[in-house]
Amino acid sequence: MKSQTFTITAETGVHARPATLLVNKAGQFQSDINVVYKGKSVNLKSIMGVMSLGIPSGGEIEITAEGNDEEEAIAALSEVIKEHLGE
Repeated sequence: MKSQTFTITAETGVHARPATLLVNKAGQFQSDINVVYKGKSVNLKSIMGVMSLGIPSGGEIEITAEGNDEEEAIAALSEVIKEHLGE
């Protein structure tokens, strides 16, 4: 299993548009991919799950991936986050 932690720096936090980008990117991989915020873990391939976390600006999230393409999944999701949401 691979994981990486990110800090959301976008002023609006994780709202619908960037959440959709993350869900779409996660859907391109076979691995089980989750996002963890404040101890709650949801499937990153579920837009409703991601939105239910209500991740604000300044929030710290962890993305985990487990499967045969986990490294590629983390790398690709990291790019989406750095481009649209944080670091």
